[in-house]
Amino acid sequence: MTISPNQTTAVILAGGFGTRIRHLLGDLPKPMAPVAGRPFLEWVVRYLAAQKIRRIVLSTGYRAEMVAAHFTAQPVAGVCVTCVPEIRPLGTAGGFLNAARSVAETPAAWLVLNGDSLALAPLELMFGLLENAEVNGAILGKQVADASRFGTISTNAAADLVSFNEKKPGAGIINVGVYLFRAAALEKFPDRTPLSFETDVFPALVAGRAGLKVCAAEAPFLDIGTPESLPLAEAFIRQNRSRLVSGIVGFQH
Repeated sequence: MTISPNQTTAVILAGGFGTRIRHLLGDLPKPMAPVAGRPFLEWVVRYLAAQKIRRIVLSTGYRAEMVAAHFTAQPVAGVCVTCVPEIRPLGTAGGFLNAARSVAETPAAWLVLNGDSLALAPLELMFGLLENAEVNGAILGKQVADASRFGTISTNAAADLVSFNEKKPGAGIINVGVYLFRAAALEKFPDRTPLSFETDVFPALVAGRAGLKVCAAEAPFLDIGTPESLPLAEAFIRQNRSRLVSGIVGFQH
């Protein structure tokens, strides 16, 4: 059965404190860094809206009330955004599960993204992989010349996830932090807290032969988490604005 974006709920992990760029942001949560006239997190939401995702949950942490206040006062047309605070550190996968359990109706699939990065790939590439009933999840990857900051993903010839590798210089496919899961895949997550996608969930799913594919895409990508990368965000958004507004009713340039 084909799963479409309108059957999917996205969870954006937006609880980052932003230690490495704290001196640049003051008391702002990292995902709320101002970029091209809007918080960076809003651009992530607008990207999802352009990809026809209509239900979004923000997993918030540091200054959660600031994030909620922004999206209440300035809603993004075409999407329903709700905020779920993370009361204590739960890890990346733990924060996702905490947010997912707040949703009244279980969607056909869950999309997970980071609130401090953007990979502007067409999501149809990932949804296409789920047309195979044996595939329970897909990870978005990007081929880069230097993977030293991110670490790499190993796959086999069929593009099945094999492992995540430690950071080291050299070319490779990096994990850009975008994951798509069938709803049933969540039942296979380890039952512990805190819970990490990279060190807990994905190794467990690989060991259990849960059917995870890596979708390598040539897509513009930016992570704003360092003093070197944050200043690049303004130009990144302006250069890729068309990917962030298409299909959004009522968007004002």
